[in-house]
Amino acid sequence: MQIPLTSVQEAGLAIRTMRKRAGIRIDDFALTAGVSKQFMTDLENGKPTIQMGMVLRLLQRLGLGVSLDLPDAAADAFRAECDKQARRRAQKTGLDAPVAAVRARKVSGAGKAPR
Repeated sequence: MQIPLTSVQEAGLAIRTMRKRAGIRIDDFALTAGVSKQFMTDLENGKPTIQMGMVLRLLQRLGLGVSLDLPDAAADAFRAECDKQARRRAQKTGLDAPVAAVRARKVSGAGKAPR
C-alpha cells in the first residue's frame, strides 16, 4: 500500500505501525537502529524538527521505501544536479567524475521506475 507522506507525523505513524506489527518495543528498536529512545518517541509523535537523515535510515531498517514523485519535466534538471554534485564529490575524493555520476544516480534512484 502506498501512502502519501506529507508530514513527519505520518512518517512517525508508519514507523510506529511497522514496529508494533513486528512486536518490537520502542527501546529495543531504538537500540537496534542506533538512536536514542527519546529520538524514537519524538519521531513516532511527529516532532517537526526531527533529523531527516535518521528518519530515512529508520525507514530503510523497517524495509520501507520512500520516493519522490518529480514531474517528468524536472527529470533532466534533476539528473544535471546529480551529475554536478557527483563531479564536486569526485574532485574532493579523487574519483573519476563519470564513475561518481553513475554512483550518484544509483544512490538517488534517478532513472528508476517510480514505485
